[in-house]
Amino acid sequence: MNYVLIDAFASKPFTGNPAAVVLRDGAIDDSAMQSIAMEFNQAETAFVQRMTDGRWSLRWFTPTREVPLCGHATLASAHAIWREWKRQPMTEPIRFVTRESGELICSPAPRHRIAMDFPATPPAPVPLPAIAAQVLGVAGPVVCVGSTAMNLTLALPDEAQVRAAKPDLRTLVTWHATGVTITARSSDGEFDFVSRFLAPQSGIDEDPVTGSAHCSLAVYWAEILGKTDFRARQLSPRGGELGVSLRGDRVELRGSAVTTMRGTLAV
Repeated sequence: MNYVLIDAFASKPFTGNPAAVVLRDGAIDDSAMQSIAMEFNQAETAFVQRMTDGRWSLRWFTPTREVPLCGHATLASAHAIWREWKRQPMTEPIRFVTRESGELICSPAPRHRIAMDFPATPPAPVPLPAIAAQVLGVAGPVVCVGSTAMNLTLALPDEAQVRAAKPDLRTLVTWHATGVTITARSSDGEFDFVSRFLAPQSGIDEDPVTGSAHCSLAVYWAEILGKTDFRARQLSPRGGELGVSLRGDRVELRGSAVTTMRGTLAV
């Protein structure tokens, strides 16, 4: 099986969020996919396979578990199919079929970017975790935006606190089954909001750029800022930038991707 390692939401190598993408060749069981993902040891490994109706099956695995939705590995998968393996003309949208997130459509966008059509995931109200500011290592106050299947979202007063947060990961892991997003309004006029995504419970202490988190962030910031089109920045050490648009019950995420490795699995 062929694979590529791709930096997603990146315009140059070694930035954004790396994802491995494996072109499935026939049947492969879940345990084998999990083992391959553990071997790559990336935040996500995506497995794609062409279906008889022309769409593509897509699944995502962290080193420790399968996840229901992943933005950066979807972007990387579209990049691989169009530009690396040339399995579909770039004039045609790619339709991915997923287990829990329905059909996801990727289309070419201006400036060599890829636009992804994802479901919006409005956060449901939940109580603020105990001693939240202390656990995050910030002055606070902390506001609980809400929870989805993918993350718990917490808002901080400003970008400086998002940058400076040094969370107690041993406590953070008990707050949500998948991960915790912290967010604030951007202090840079070029961007609307910033975020970080912490997911030790998924085998990733801090994810470099998290597309799925922005399916909730778009809903929250639309209410706060009174607009539906955003430029977002994720403040991980690698960093990443996204175009984000809320379109009713859908979110469009836009970004670029860069290939850094190509190879063939020997198993």
